[in-house]
Amino acid sequence: MPGAEGPTLADATRGRILFGGDYNPEQWPEATWHEDVRLMKDAGVNSVTLGVFSWAKLEPRPGEREFGWLDMLMDLMHANGIGVVLATPTSSPPPWLGRLHPETLPRDEDGRTEWWGGRQHFSHSSAVYRQYAAAITEDLAARYGGHPALAMWHINNEYCTYDWGDEAAARFRRWLQDRYGTLDALNSAWGTAFWSQGYGDWAEVQTPRHAHYLKNPGQVLDFKRFTSDMLLECYVAERDIVRRHTPDRIPVTTNFMPLWAGQDAWRWSAEEDVVSVDLYPDPRDPLGAQHGALVQDMTRSQARGPWMLMEQAAGPVNWRGVNHPKPRGLNRLWSLQAVARGADAVCYFQWRQSRQGAEKFHSGMVGHAGEEGRTFQEVKQLGAELARIAADVTGRHTDSDIAVLHDWHSWWAGAHEGRLSTRVDYTDVLTAWHRALWQAHLATDFAHPEHDLSAYKLVVVPQLYALTDAAVDNLLAYVRDGGTLVCGFLTGIADQDDRVRTGGMDARLRELFGIRTLHEWWPLDEGEVVETDGFRGTLWSEELDRAEDGSAEVTYKGGELDGLPAVLRKGRAWYVSTLPEPHALRTLLAQVADGAGVRPVLHGLPDRVEAVRRGDLLFVLNHGRESVTVELPGSHRDLLTGVTVEGEVTLGRYGVVVLRP
Repeated sequence: MPGAEGPTLADATRGRILFGGDYNPEQWPEATWHEDVRLMKDAGVNSVTLGVFSWAKLEPRPGEREFGWLDMLMDLMHANGIGVVLATPTSSPPPWLGRLHPETLPRDEDGRTEWWGGRQHFSHSSAVYRQYAAAITEDLAARYGGHPALAMWHINNEYCTYDWGDEAAARFRRWLQDRYGTLDALNSAWGTAFWSQGYGDWAEVQTPRHAHYLKNPGQVLDFKRFTSDMLLECYVAERDIVRRHTPDRIPVTTNFMPLWAGQDAWRWSAEEDVVSVDLYPDPRDPLGAQHGALVQDMTRSQARGPWMLMEQAAGPVNWRGVNHPKPRGLNRLWSLQAVARGADAVCYFQWRQSRQGAEKFHSGMVGHAGEEGRTFQEVKQLGAELARIAADVTGRHTDSDIAVLHDWHSWWAGAHEGRLSTRVDYTDVLTAWHRALWQAHLATDFAHPEHDLSAYKLVVVPQLYALTDAAVDNLLAYVRDGGTLVCGFLTGIADQDDRVRTGGMDARLRELFGIRTLHEWWPLDEGEVVETDGFRGTLWSEELDRAEDGSAEVTYKGGELDGLPAVLRKGRAWYVSTLPEPHALRTLLAQVADGAGVRPVLHGLPDRVEAVRRGDLLFVLNHGRESVTVELPGSHRDLLTGVTVEGEVTLGRYGVVVLRP
């Protein structure tokens, strides 16, 4: 796991909160570099990321190297006490690579080439791409691995490339041979007896390209696994190169996109020294803070401790239909929310807003308005506050008694186009359950269904359509050993090959929840609900029978048909066969948590106020636009202002306090 033996984020922070962002000096004349350094020091910036999209600048023609400009930047940063997160530039190959080697370009499922002119235009399976990527990484690491400005390596950027091309297909076949060994095993796993799809030669196996009708779900599932593994191979190859040239305590990372479907981030995080993420909630979304909390909780859980916010926006982005700026105070609020939930690095894309290119309207820490602009003035305030609290925060853990289970393979399996309801979106269900806990002021971790769950009083499974036998056994053992489990609908339906379990749900889980027979799934149309005797259910319902021994209690029942219990309880195991409306799900989970001995961080919190403990510090954040007063137990000192508060604290619009007892 991250930090188990090698370097960690602490080796880069050294007691500070890293503060800065992507710096692209190649877009600016040299005179601007010195102005940038002045402004960085004024804002408290102690870290910049260099080189993310610099391949064409570093290697303008095949085999040539132009490092002089980067030498100057590395020396300039070091001279001014600013550490460098140095990136390998391999996410955006130069045009000459695609022109000379078109096989390095990815192809979509219709066979169309993705050309240069944007970014991420590389085939993860291309041997030629990997050779050129390794060569530039080798030379970069050899030149700067011992530079005193180097604080961390950043490999590639936002790995997110799919490829359905011929070279990817050849690699896919080798990957499948390693996984299954024989065609008989492959045919069994993919259920190829259906629709006459049986394979008699490995050469017949392709990537799941455009098909006349529904694609084989086993093939699609394995292609998603393959894509994650191929991208991971690219990361590991570059990581191992930079490690060979770098002192032992320089960590390596790459940045996740939150809840992106293409990476098994549990597996990826085990290969990183530092787990980092890019996070861009919509400032107009009334639930943007909850989205941020979900991503932060997930990233902290993958890191098993402090993590890095690699990118966020200081103001508007450029890729929404309407790109709204952040109101005054929101950048500060969301940045401190990340710190509360375990971030020891708060960084941005990017330092100075670009004047040209596709992202010239994406905000920077220094916007087009310059240093007098509101954005930079707020960044400057935040930098001073992060420096003020760093010694009390860094390295501390944000603990929870609740684990929310999440697994990419289950998500992939359940997303097949031939599923029962396209209205049931995994991420929406996951978000709804996390939101209910967040609004009930209950702190949460995330965990894989095969992880050790013994430290948690409550485990919540919003939806895990496909579960391995090991995962099912883990859930049974957790309840047997005294844990409380709450599962949502469409859990345990299939095995790891997307083969439906006998009875429509794993028999061990049916026994656990007290379900005798699951007769029918009843997905609900838009606007259709299940009226129970306590709440309304949405999206889904089920026709099922309780076990005949009466061991399961129907906590809520309803529906037009008999046998549609909305919530079943058997001892410490709860099963929810619909998606309760938000207030009802919040009430239900708060009730179960209370019975399991889990308490909110603070009682009686107003809506839109969040309280998070990190170590012995208490963060209280007002996500609302109106002032609120929050009751506190005893006396605390606010580390942001130095003011002592007794018994209560008043928070203005987007207000934050960081309290020490």
